[in-house]
Amino acid sequence: MSVTQDTSKSINLSFLTLIIFVAVVIIWIGFRVLFPNLPTILAGSQPNNLGVTNGELLPCPSTPNCVTSQTEDADHFIKPLTYQGDAKKAIADLKSIINQQERTKIISESDHYLYAQFTTHWMGFVDDVEFYVNEEKEVIDVRSASRLGESDLGVNRQRIETIRQAFQSK
Repeated sequence: MSVTQDTSKSINLSFLTLIIFVAVVIIWIGFRVLFPNLPTILAGSQPNNLGVTNGELLPCPSTPNCVTSQTEDADHFIKPLTYQGDAKKAIADLKSIINQQERTKIISESDHYLYAQFTTHWMGFVDDVEFYVNEEKEVIDVRSASRLGESDLGVNRQRIETIRQAFQSK
Protein backbone atom coordinates (compact mmCIF):
# COMPACT_ATOMS: atom_id res chain seq x y z
CA MET A 1 0.00 0.00 0.00
CA SER A 2 1.40 3.39 -0.92
CA VAL A 3 1.70 6.50 1.23
CA THR A 4 -0.89 8.21 -0.99
CA GLN A 5 -3.47 5.49 -0.27
CA ASP A 6 -2.74 5.63 3.50
CA THR A 7 -3.15 9.41 3.48
CA SER A 8 -6.35 9.15 1.44
CA LYS A 9 -7.85 6.59 3.86
CA SER A 10 -6.83 8.77 6.82
CA ILE A 11 -8.47 11.84 5.26
CA ASN A 12 -11.63 9.82 4.45
CA LEU A 13 -11.82 8.51 8.03
CA SER A 14 -11.36 12.02 9.43
CA PHE A 15 -14.03 13.37 7.10
CA LEU A 16 -16.43 10.56 8.05
CA THR A 17 -15.82 11.25 11.76
CA LEU A 18 -16.55 14.94 11.20
CA ILE A 19 -19.76 14.15 9.28
CA ILE A 20 -20.97 11.82 12.06
CA PHE A 21 -20.19 14.44 14.71
CA VAL A 22 -22.05 17.17 12.80
CA ALA A 23 -25.02 14.83 12.26
CA VAL A 24 -25.22 14.03 15.98
CA VAL A 25 -25.11 17.75 16.85
CA ILE A 26 -27.85 18.54 14.32
CA ILE A 27 -30.04 15.71 15.63
CA TRP A 28 -29.48 16.87 19.23
CA ILE A 29 -30.40 20.48 18.37
CA GLY A 30 -33.45 19.32 16.44
CA PHE A 31 -34.57 17.21 19.38
CA ARG A 32 -34.14 20.17 21.79
CA VAL A 33 -36.07 22.47 19.43
CA LEU A 34 -38.94 20.02 18.96
CA PHE A 35 -39.07 18.82 22.59
CA PRO A 36 -37.57 21.58 24.76
CA ASN A 37 -39.25 20.44 27.98
CA LEU A 38 -38.25 16.78 27.86
CA PRO A 39 -35.40 15.88 30.19
CA THR A 40 -32.16 14.80 28.60
CA ILE A 41 -29.58 12.28 29.73
CA LEU A 42 -27.63 15.31 30.98
CA ALA A 43 -30.34 16.30 33.49
CA GLY A 44 -29.00 14.02 36.20
CA SER A 45 -31.07 12.81 39.12
CA GLN A 46 -32.83 15.07 41.59
CA PRO A 47 -30.90 15.01 44.88
CA ASN A 48 -32.79 13.53 47.80
CA ASN A 49 -30.83 15.39 50.48
CA LEU A 50 -31.78 19.01 49.73
CA GLY A 51 -33.59 21.23 52.19
CA VAL A 52 -32.84 22.89 55.50
CA THR A 53 -31.36 21.00 58.44
CA ASN A 54 -30.80 22.95 61.67
CA GLY A 55 -30.92 26.23 59.74
CA GLU A 56 -28.36 25.07 57.17
CA LEU A 57 -28.59 24.29 53.47
CA LEU A 58 -26.51 21.43 52.11
CA PRO A 59 -22.82 22.39 51.75
CA CYS A 60 -21.31 22.66 48.28
CA PRO A 61 -19.25 19.76 46.95
CA SER A 62 -15.57 20.37 46.27
CA THR A 63 -16.26 21.00 42.56
CA PRO A 64 -16.46 24.63 41.39
CA ASN A 65 -20.02 24.29 40.03
CA CYS A 66 -21.81 25.42 43.21
CA VAL A 67 -22.26 28.60 45.26
CA THR A 68 -23.75 29.06 48.71
CA SER A 69 -24.08 31.84 51.24
CA GLN A 70 -23.44 29.45 54.11
CA THR A 71 -19.74 28.74 53.70
CA GLU A 72 -16.38 30.19 54.66
CA ASP A 73 -14.85 28.83 51.43
CA ALA A 74 -14.14 31.84 49.18
CA ASP A 75 -14.49 29.81 45.96
CA HIS A 76 -18.06 28.79 46.79
CA PHE A 77 -19.21 31.80 48.83
CA ILE A 78 -21.85 34.21 47.58
CA LYS A 79 -23.59 36.86 49.68
CA PRO A 80 -27.08 36.05 50.91
CA LEU A 81 -30.00 38.11 49.68
CA THR A 82 -31.20 40.76 52.10
CA TYR A 83 -34.78 41.78 52.75
CA GLN A 84 -36.76 43.92 55.14
CA GLY A 85 -40.15 43.14 56.53
CA ASP A 86 -42.17 39.98 56.05
CA ALA A 87 -40.52 36.63 55.25
CA LYS A 88 -43.64 35.42 53.41
CA LYS A 89 -43.49 38.47 51.12
CA ALA A 90 -39.78 37.84 50.47
CA ILE A 91 -40.51 34.24 49.41
CA ALA A 92 -43.47 35.43 47.29
CA ASP A 93 -41.20 37.98 45.56
CA LEU A 94 -38.57 35.28 44.89
CA LYS A 95 -41.24 32.96 43.51
CA SER A 96 -42.42 35.69 41.16
CA ILE A 97 -38.87 36.35 39.92
CA ILE A 98 -38.19 32.65 39.36
CA ASN A 99 -41.50 32.08 37.55
CA GLN A 100 -40.57 34.84 35.08
CA GLN A 101 -37.43 33.00 34.00
CA GLU A 102 -37.39 30.43 31.21
CA ARG A 103 -36.91 26.72 31.82
CA THR A 104 -37.51 26.88 35.56
CA LYS A 105 -39.74 24.83 37.79
CA ILE A 106 -40.49 25.39 41.45
CA ILE A 107 -40.36 22.01 43.17
CA SER A 108 -40.98 22.87 46.80
CA GLU A 109 -41.94 25.95 48.81
CA SER A 110 -42.96 27.00 52.30
CA ASP A 111 -43.06 30.25 54.25
CA HIS A 112 -39.27 30.13 54.70
CA TYR A 113 -37.93 27.88 51.91
CA LEU A 114 -38.02 27.69 48.13
CA TYR A 115 -36.48 25.02 45.90
CA ALA A 116 -36.39 25.44 42.12
CA GLN A 117 -34.78 23.66 39.19
CA PHE A 118 -33.22 25.57 36.30
CA THR A 119 -32.60 23.75 33.01
CA THR A 120 -30.14 24.88 30.35
CA HIS A 121 -31.59 25.38 26.89
CA TRP A 122 -29.48 23.31 24.52
CA MET A 123 -27.91 20.62 26.63
CA GLY A 124 -30.63 20.15 29.25
CA PHE A 125 -28.37 20.31 32.31
CA VAL A 126 -30.33 20.87 35.54
CA ASP A 127 -29.20 23.06 38.43
CA ASP A 128 -30.81 22.87 41.87
CA VAL A 129 -31.38 26.26 43.53
CA GLU A 130 -32.51 26.77 47.12
CA PHE A 131 -33.48 29.81 49.16
CA TYR A 132 -33.88 29.80 52.96
CA VAL A 133 -35.22 32.81 54.86
CA ASN A 134 -33.32 33.44 58.10
CA GLU A 135 -35.66 35.84 59.93
CA GLU A 136 -33.20 36.51 62.77
CA LYS A 137 -30.60 37.93 60.39
CA GLU A 138 -33.12 39.26 57.82
CA VAL A 139 -31.28 37.44 55.04
CA ILE A 140 -32.16 34.77 52.53
CA ASP A 141 -29.45 32.16 52.36
CA VAL A 142 -28.92 30.68 48.90
CA ARG A 143 -27.45 27.59 47.32
CA SER A 144 -27.18 26.99 43.58
CA ALA A 145 -25.51 23.80 42.35
CA SER A 146 -25.10 21.90 39.12
CA ARG A 147 -26.01 18.22 39.28
CA LEU A 148 -23.40 17.03 36.80
CA GLY A 149 -19.97 18.02 35.65
CA GLU A 150 -17.02 19.78 37.13
CA SER A 151 -17.35 23.38 35.99
CA ASP A 152 -20.42 25.47 35.32
CA LEU A 153 -18.49 28.37 33.74
CA GLY A 154 -19.86 30.65 36.49
CA VAL A 155 -23.52 30.05 35.62
CA ASN A 156 -24.68 29.39 39.20
CA ARG A 157 -23.00 32.53 40.56
CA GLN A 158 -24.38 34.65 37.71
CA ARG A 159 -27.88 33.22 38.23
CA ILE A 160 -27.92 34.22 41.90
CA GLU A 161 -26.59 37.70 41.07
CA THR A 162 -29.31 38.14 38.43
CA ILE A 163 -31.95 37.05 40.95
CA ARG A 164 -30.42 39.40 43.54
CA GLN A 165 -30.68 42.35 41.16
CA ALA A 166 -34.34 41.58 40.37
CA PHE A 167 -35.10 41.00 44.07
CA GLN A 168 -33.59 44.32 45.14
CA SER A 169 -35.68 46.19 42.58
CA LYS A 170 -38.97 44.79 43.99
